[in-house]
Amino acid sequence: MDDPPPLRLRLRLNGAQGVVMGPGRADLLAQIAQTGSIAAAGRRMGMSYKRAWSLVESLNTAFAEPLVETAKGGAAHGGAQLTSLGKELLAAYRALEETSRTAGATALRCIESALRVPPAQNPR
Repeated sequence: MDDPPPLRLRLRLNGAQGVVMGPGRADLLAQIAQTGSIAAAGRRMGMSYKRAWSLVESLNTAFAEPLVETAKGGAAHGGAQLTSLGKELLAAYRALEETSRTAGATALRCIESALRVPPAQNPR
């Protein structure tokens, strides 16, 4: 597999309500799927529980059906999981990311070659 180009493409999907899906939201959904917990997913991503909950709420209200369902009950009985729509949309977003990376590779290299300072040397 080729190394990813130093210049990277980040995909954000905007709707009438603002950002409906982007890299951070997709990563949060993936972490919820792995951990079964909004709190644990947030911790893994270095974000507060409040921020993780806020993102889940915005995802759940942006779409016709919730993407994450929760169960109350503490550590032993509570938790969170992706709904079937959540799983489907996460997979669709990841496929769109990959398609964008593949289709845009030549254009990214062209833009990268025109930069004054190569991205690897450009401080963030």
